[in-house]
Amino acid sequence: MHRINVVAVAALLSLGLFVGLAIPVSAQSVTAFEGARLIVGDGRVIENATLVVDGDRISQVGRAADVRVPEGARRVDLAGKTVMPMIVDTHTHLNTTRDALTRDLKQRAYFGVSAALSLGLDGFELLGMRNELIPGAARFFSAGKGITRIEPGRATFQINSEAEARRAVQENAAHRSDIIKVWVDERDGKVEKVTPAQYAAIIDEAHNRGLRVTAHIFHMDDAEGLMHAGIDAFAHGVRDKDIDEETVAMFKARPYLTLTPNLPDRGVKKDFSWLRPGLPAAEFAKVDEANKDDPKAQAFYGIQARNLAKLNAAGVRITLGTDGNRPWAPHEEMEDMVIAGMTPMQVIVAATRNSAGFVRMTDAGTLEVGMSADFIVLDANPLDNITNTRRISSVILRGATVDRTRPVL
Repeated sequence: MHRINVVAVAALLSLGLFVGLAIPVSAQSVTAFEGARLIVGDGRVIENATLVVDGDRISQVGRAADVRVPEGARRVDLAGKTVMPMIVDTHTHLNTTRDALTRDLKQRAYFGVSAALSLGLDGFELLGMRNELIPGAARFFSAGKGITRIEPGRATFQINSEAEARRAVQENAAHRSDIIKVWVDERDGKVEKVTPAQYAAIIDEAHNRGLRVTAHIFHMDDAEGLMHAGIDAFAHGVRDKDIDEETVAMFKARPYLTLTPNLPDRGVKKDFSWLRPGLPAAEFAKVDEANKDDPKAQAFYGIQARNLAKLNAAGVRITLGTDGNRPWAPHEEMEDMVIAGMTPMQVIVAATRNSAGFVRMTDAGTLEVGMSADFIVLDANPLDNITNTRRISSVILRGATVDRTRPVL
């Protein structure tokens, strides 16, 4: 992976973000983006900002008055625009052939997504692609081959014992999976559920090997059991009922725990016109055909939205995830999270800094000196309306402009 020296960057940042922080630059490779509102990704906003990019890195950032643009640098006027970090999606299910996976990653970059974590249906054949920086494509992270009970048709390690659970973790560790994924869900009684003893073995084996574990859940009781066993993250929120104060207290007592709420469709008809330029006509037609009101989906969303609001108010660390394989879905998820009760700034921090940290990207998620030059230029301010993340003027990925003149085919 394309990473930086964290200690060196921390030393630079300790000198102060806005006053003369600069990595040595060569003017021939430098571009200064000037005049925009800049959302840093950690809760801060800089008005009338200048962002200087040298190659694929941010070399200076701050108020225009505090940044010295190198002589001869290319200058881009972004007055009236808003700049924010690119989004990181921590729960996807990407394609499993090289060509299709490459297309998935390029589509994500088109929509302002710089990285995607594919959770548990990948196998091991394409994990080498995590080490590739494909031009115009998001970075790829993977949970390798996830763990379930016996479930025909699902590309997972299917276990019936604690020993098999440990072997599944060992196999993932041997292939350097980024995280372990376990499904703890009987799927409406259709399959046997991973037992507490089995998921305790998974978590223990993973932690002994320096790996974290994220769990697909549905029921509040399973969330509590997994927390007692030391789970690191939830790939979904509780979906069967409104969580009680005891469960909220358990989350609060575990500051290392991460929640990816992965909210379901709200069940209301939406305006998808913003998608039309980025999708082939046939693909857009399928999206639009499925666009309808669904009262049952509305109730299902309501449970999870209320649970997210409670956990957000309790200070739980939240990331963004979308499930499935829709490259534009992060923008829908961000709107759903705001409707659930989070502020636009909280959602942006979840989708950028928190999500990048979750996949252990040390050089992305915020717009600071030394970080990868991964950012979205927007025509309107998402702090006013989170749907403005869809009003993309341009995307800069690793210092290069992503081609958005036509859909990714």
